[in-house]
Amino acid sequence: MGDERPDVLLTGLLFYDLVLTGLGKQPTPGEEIWTEGMGAGPGGIANLAVAAARFGLNTSLATVFGDDYYGAYCRDVLADQEHIDLSLSRTAAGWHTPVTVALAYDHDRALVTHGQEPPYSQDTLMGDPPEARTALVHIEAEPRAWLAKAAANGTQIYADVGWDPTQQWSSDLLDQLSLCHAFLPNDAEAMAYTRTGTAAAALGKLSELVPVAVVTRGRDGAVAVDQTTGEYADVSALDVDVLDSTGAGDVFGASFVAASLGGWPLEERLRFAVLAAGLSVRHHGGALAAPGWYGVHQWWQSVRDPGLRRAYGFLTDRMPADPGPPTRHAPVTPPAPDRQH
Repeated sequence: MGDERPDVLLTGLLFYDLVLTGLGKQPTPGEEIWTEGMGAGPGGIANLAVAAARFGLNTSLATVFGDDYYGAYCRDVLADQEHIDLSLSRTAAGWHTPVTVALAYDHDRALVTHGQEPPYSQDTLMGDPPEARTALVHIEAEPRAWLAKAAANGTQIYADVGWDPTQQWSSDLLDQLSLCHAFLPNDAEAMAYTRTGTAAAALGKLSELVPVAVVTRGRDGAVAVDQTTGEYADVSALDVDVLDSTGAGDVFGASFVAASLGGWPLEERLRFAVLAAGLSVRHHGGALAAPGWYGVHQWWQSVRDPGLRRAYGFLTDRMPADPGPPTRHAPVTPPAPDRQH
């Protein structure tokens, strides 16, 4: 009998994202700027969920949907289009789904969000969390009770961390790494929390706290250490034109988990995650920019550069025979959701 546990367990805040691209410059007060591109779709925790599901992982998401247009649309996309298990999620009467407007400019983006705290906490949604092969989490200053329960029942925790708006970067947060199998911060966060000056030095500190430590470096790629196998890897990013970087870190994390569940060597895991993140920034939004196997297959079929063919030659043995249907990216005008289901 096969392993019937979810491959990936997720919980967190969901957003409806509206992404504007093609800004010639940053807007100034009183100025109107016309953009060249726009896309809309689920965001926030949905970025991780969709990225994981598009690599064929059985994905279970616990989140809160508002009983509004945005919530209904996001639920339809996640359940019907992306086939994500939402049995742990809830729809909150009278609560407004948070909305984020992202202004993509100069390889980065600025975010403006309207929303309120959800009426159900992560611990309420999860309760006694189901057994799962992995959980992808954003750890915060305040520890979540469900996380310790999940680790205790054998779930491997892959953790990321968000930007600290107080910029205190309390090292107390790193105490939670004792529950984690892997930690995947970006270089700015890693250096701030470890009080170091380089990504390499931060990686060294983090590798003492967690079995698998990864530090992402944006356009400079990523570096990682796996203490369980004794492997070290340092890989470069793809040279791609960036349309929108929203959710690229989430795509990286979900792709790293997918490759880890496959038992791949560390360098292959890291290259695969860097590739998926690089492919995602060519499209609008976070969740619906995730490439999945179809996007990876299409990219590999187009590669002619000998260096890339060598570096990513492992894909020929890793990709499924059927990469699935074409990936559906963020539409400019989302259709009205069917409120019958």
